Amino acid sequence: MLDTDLSMGEPGSEIDDGFALALAAADPDLRIELVTTVNGNTDVETATLLSLHLVERLGIAGTRVVRGAAAPLTRPDRARSASAETVREYGRPIPAGYAAAEIARLVMTNPGEITIVAIGPLTNVAAALALEPELARNVQEIVVMGGVFLGQTLQSGMPGEFNVWIDPEAADAVLHSGAPLRFVGLDVTTRVRLTREHAERMGAAPGGFGAFASEATRTWIDRMRQEHPGDPELADSCAMHDPLAVAVVTRPDLVTWRDAHVSVVTGDGVARGVMVTDLLSSAEPPAANCRIAVDVDVDAFMALFVERISGL
Repeated sequence: MLDTDLSMGEPGSEIDDGFALALAAADPDLRIELVTTVNGNTDVETATLLSLHLVERLGIAGTRVVRGAAAPLTRPDRARSASAETVREYGRPIPAGYAAAEIARLVMTNPGEITIVAIGPLTNVAAALALEPELARNVQEIVVMGGVFLGQTLQSGMPGEFNVWIDPEAADAVLHSGAPLRFVGLDVTTRVRLTREHAERMGAAPGGFGAFASEATRTWIDRMRQEHPGDPELADSCAMHDPLAVAVVTRPDLVTWRDAHVSVVTGDGVARGVMVTDLLSSAEPPAANCRIAVDVDVDAFMALFVERISGL
């Protein structure tokens, strides 16, 4: 199942979350049992409407989409609403249900069989663990796109990686849950980049998704170039953060992993969302609570990604 703050579909919006859903749909070894939405890149209503639209575009309209948390665990005042333009463009009845309850129900009725891929803030996952702590022992694995472990964001206003910074309390709860965890962070995701050349190849593919994917990619790269004129890397490419987290479910070999003990700084202080990673040996090293990605085979991932997206 995929837990997402999807924003692909609005002009100029981030696209890697939508590509993550598309890559999951294209993987012959994956079956998407559930898509849940969460406040993050966009408000949860927009994420839900766009997810419903994208599952139809991908031809997987039978996949359930369930609305999730509208705000971080401890900050309900940070809930946002969808824009009038989004509602006019994509508005439809949103199916009833609560993401945390549906996540818990899915895992507990299929013990040992469900992998949760979380590519937004971890609010829904933490809430599901609070509803049913036994979820940690019944989930096959939780794969998270989040964190930065061997570096820094270099942003004083957002010192933690975005997904963790939005709701560090949720990330802390997940890290303390005892569930099998893998984190794919900025250390590797910023290295896998979709270029304008890739966009042209996707657009020329015979599948119906390629033209949409190509246009969304060019629009997003154009926005990044405009907003960051001094960064030559952003002029012609964009990072595929979320798709890498999906890819490693069936292709863990794409990434080099290390066991680690990770904790996260909570609250609203200057270090909000920073993940503290202990990788050095000591007399009494803390027990690992997750595995983190420390390297990636860029060429292998990009070849796989472009091939599968072009086939949709």
